[in-house]
Parts: sequence; C-alpha cells; structure tokens
Amino acid sequence: MAEFKNPGQQGGQDNNSLLVMMLVMVMVFLGMQYFRNRNAAPAGHVAAPAAASSTATPAPVATGNASAPAGAAPVVQAAAATTTVVENDLVRITFSNRGGVVTSWQLKKVQGSDGKPLDLVHAQAAEHFGYPLSVYTYDPTQTAALNQAMYVASATASLAAPATLSFKYSDGATQVTKTFHLDETYVLHAELSVTHNGAPLRALLSWPAGLGDQDNVQAYNGGQIDTMSDGKVDHLAAKKVTGGDTLSGPFDWAGVSDPYFAAVFLPDHSETATVATLHNQLDVAKTIRRTGMSAPSSKGPVLVNILGAAIGDTSGTTDVRVFAGPKAISVLRAVHAANPKVTLEPILEFGFFGWIGKYLFLALQFIHAHVTLNWAGSWGWAIILLTIFINLLLLPLRVKTMQSGLKMQRIQPQMDAIKEKYKKYKVTDPKRNEMNAEIMQLQKDNGVNMFGGCIPTLIQLPLLFAFFAMLPKVVELRQAHWFWLPDLTAADPYHILPILMIVSQFLVQFYTPSPGVDPQQQKMMAFMMPAFSGYLTWNYASGLALYWSVGNLIGIIQQAVMNRTSLGREMREIAARRARRKSGTTIQGRR
Repeated sequence: MAEFKNPGQQGGQDNNSLLVMMLVMVMVFLGMQYFRNRNAAPAGHVAAPAAASSTATPAPVATGNASAPAGAAPVVQAAAATTTVVENDLVRITFSNRGGVVTSWQLKKVQGSDGKPLDLVHAQAAEHFGYPLSVYTYDPTQTAALNQAMYVASATASLAAPATLSFKYSDGATQVTKTFHLDETYVLHAELSVTHNGAPLRALLSWPAGLGDQDNVQAYNGGQIDTMSDGKVDHLAAKKVTGGDTLSGPFDWAGVSDPYFAAVFLPDHSETATVATLHNQLDVAKTIRRTGMSAPSSKGPVLVNILGAAIGDTSGTTDVRVFAGPKAISVLRAVHAANPKVTLEPILEFGFFGWIGKYLFLALQFIHAHVTLNWAGSWGWAIILLTIFINLLLLPLRVKTMQSGLKMQRIQPQMDAIKEKYKKYKVTDPKRNEMNAEIMQLQKDNGVNMFGGCIPTLIQLPLLFAFFAMLPKVVELRQAHWFWLPDLTAADPYHILPILMIVSQFLVQFYTPSPGVDPQQQKMMAFMMPAFSGYLTWNYASGLALYWSVGNLIGIIQQAVMNRTSLGREMREIAARRARRKSGTTIQGRR
C-alpha cells in the first residue's frame, strides 16, 4: 500500500527530533498549568478580627476625662461613628473613624465586574480579617481593641487632594495617631505612632485581607506576597506564606498582589523596616465566579487563600507610602521607593520566560499606542498585527527548513539502504550504534541538520509560552474586548477561537512537510496536536487563542505558497517517487 502523506510530504527526517520536541512542549505546558492553578496549603495563623465598617452622620466628640489617673494621658475618643472621603482623579478612599481604617478604596478609572469603579477593599474578607491600614500588633486582643476603637478624625467632610487626614485615639494608657496624606497619584503617605504609658509600642500598619478584585479562582490562585530587599525581588505564593511570620529588612517595598492589582508599602526608612506576613482562608462558595479550568465544584465550601502584609519600623514609629492600584507598567515605573533608583516595576513578573513576555507586551503596547489606539477592539487587533510581524520575521527560517528538508530527501535512499543493512539486528544490539553513526556521517557529509526542520517550531515555543504566562497578568488587557470576546484575558465564551484553533492546527500538521516521519506517527500527530491545543485554549485567555490561531492561519498560507515554488515541487516529486517505490515493493511482496 502507498504510505500516508500530505501535500507537503517529504522524506528523511529523524523521528527522534520530533518526539523530543513534542515531549518538551507537553511537559512545559503542563508544568506551567500546574503552577498557574496550584492551591496553597492552609495557613497556621489567623489574624485578629477587624472592626466592621460603619457609616453615620458626624457626632460630638469627647476629648478629655477629668477623672483620669494622675500621670495618665487624656482620653481621646469619638462619641459616634463617622466617615471621611479623600479623593483625587484616580482614587476615592473612604475612611472610618472606627479603627481609623479604610472601608473603600475605589479606582476611578478601572471597572469592576459589575461595571462600577473597582473597589480594592475585599469587603467579605475584611469583615473577618481586618480592613486596610488597620493596626497590627503581636497581641490579638490588643490588635482587636485598637481596630474597634472610636478615633477622633481631623475632618469629616470630603477632602480633595492634596489633602491630609489624621486620626487620634487614647484610652489613657495607649495612644494611637494615624496621619494620611494623598497627592495626585495612586500613592498615599501614612504615619503611625503607638505608645503605651509613654513608651513606644511595637505596632505595624497592615493590609490584611487580599484585594477586592479577587472574585474568581484564578485571581485567588494568583495572589502572592511581593518584597524587594537589597535589589532582590521575591514573589511568595500562598503555600510559602506563614501567617504571623516577621521578615527583617531592609525592604525597599513589600505588599500583596494578584494578577492585576497590588497593595504595596514603600517605607521611608528601608533599613529599619520589618514585614509581617498574614495568611488566612475564607469560604467563598456563595460569592465566587466559577470560571476557568480549575473552577470549583458548586457543592460544599470553597476555601481560598487570603493573603495580607503589615509593615512597621523598629523605631516604633512607621512612616510609609502605600501604593494601591493597577499593575500597569507605566504606573509601576512612576512609583519610586526611598531609593529613587528603585521602582515597583519588578512586581510585575511573567514566569520562566518573563523577559520574553515583557518585551512581547512592550511590543504589543507600542502597536496599540501608535497603530490601533482608535480602532474598535484595539488590543485584539494589536495581537493580530504582532502575530503577523512575528511570522514575517520567522519566514526566512521556514525557507531554510524546506531547504534542509530537501537535502534530507535527496539522501533518503542512502539512509534507507543503511537501515536495510542493519535491520536484521535487534534494537538492543550494539551494531545499531554503528547504523546511527553511519547515518549521522552521511547527513554531515551532505550538510543535513537533523534538527533543521524543528528550528522554527523551537523558536516559536518560547514565544508561545511567554504569551501563555503574560496574558493573564497584563491589566491593560483586562476587560479589553474584540468582536464577540468581552475580555481578552478570559476564555472565549462561545469557544469559537478554540474550535478555530483545532481546525487550523490540523491544517498546519497536514500542509507542513514532515520528511521521514512514520505514517502512523504522522496520523497520531495530526490529531493529537489539534486536540492538545484545543484543550489548552478552551478555558484559557482568549488572547492566547487569538495569537495562536492567527499564527496557524499565517503558517498555512505561507506553507501553501512555498509548496508551489520550485523547491516545494521538487520535494513533492521526490516524496511521490518514494511512495511509488514503497507501494511497488509492497505489491511485489504480496505476489
């Protein structure tokens, strides 16, 4: 029977290179998926409960106590709960005098899943573990008392930046002063001073309960604690975070983040800064959005990791700036630590192929800013244009691959003769090594690279892996639509692109020359690769499926054109002669 072949069929490439390439691809993809969806271990520490938010009209304030013991500080406590709003063009922060904490931190230019300005305060978690900018001490009872206390606010009316707001509290023994200053950026400056009987009390300023955009499994799984110390950046996943641990400085910055947003402390005095890590778990069975490949079952509790961080100074007084906002490169680059050479940009990391992912996104951002900015679905078109550009750059390699394949086809009869000479020996026979040596020498003498046909694929794999890791962490693409796709960082709701991915991947396998590949192996690859790629993109970021599908379509067009060149025609003629010989041999054998 004639061997199975496709329109680009060639002869003569070593099958091992294809198998190695496929094995590497499968292992890397599965490894990246494992780390992306890992679930953290339960925490061993539970933070002290925080005050519930309260909104009430301003009430008279009590700021003295005639019966206070001699030598004690005056009692400073508010008589009623009040709220104060401080805002600029980017954020709207609501403070409560119950605990002197933040009950709402809205990003005016970022929408949440409900279409309203995104609130970075995780309301459900904050009720259990504490609100942003609450006090953290190493005594849970004292922590709870200070965060339930009624502070006296310096203002109760709304304040426009630049603005300063302070809170004071004293029960006669313990005194707390919090001062906050907001400028025109995402950064709030905070000062915290706590004393007990006149002596400094070790107290930290905390962001204890994750971030408000964490409403699905992937957002929780992407939560981490980020620190930078002496130029070294650490990203601690939930399973590596122990609640209540204290990390000694110096720290340029430290905080919590998820794939798109971050709340980070930048101490004024990095040398004396210390950080406490907080780790709790929360049942979100009633509130979580069940999307993605790792969406939990609808039955029973759904426990997710809630990470937090608290920062303090060994001097007893904490002076720190607080960044709470999107992890956009342009925003992070503009936020500097006490050392002006240090910015928040390293908080954005794209995994093993991070440096490739970073430059891919910068190229994508450049195209969006200078070419597609005013187009409908501009980020989707930017991905398409970047894909076209990458494939044009790889076109010379495709030509080189065909040239290498043609050389291998020309020596295929000699390779078959060598294999025929040694076919009587078992695979484990040492004589087989002589066969491999003869084949390798023949290829070397004729300038054939056994891996030449894999070069374009091997180059494209890091790009694909970089896109795989980068897309779920780019806030600029969050909620970016393209035709029927509402969000390029979310799965295609109608699975149109994954289906296109499967079809186009099959056509890629069908049209791409595959010299010397065993027909059965070729059939397997023709169906396994489309199924594998379809599985990966079915519930993953649709931006990846768009990049991959467009790349496949471009590859099919390029290959179809090259198959019609003199080079392609010669390859098909050689492949056809080889197929006729094998068919004739088979028929003669039957006779």
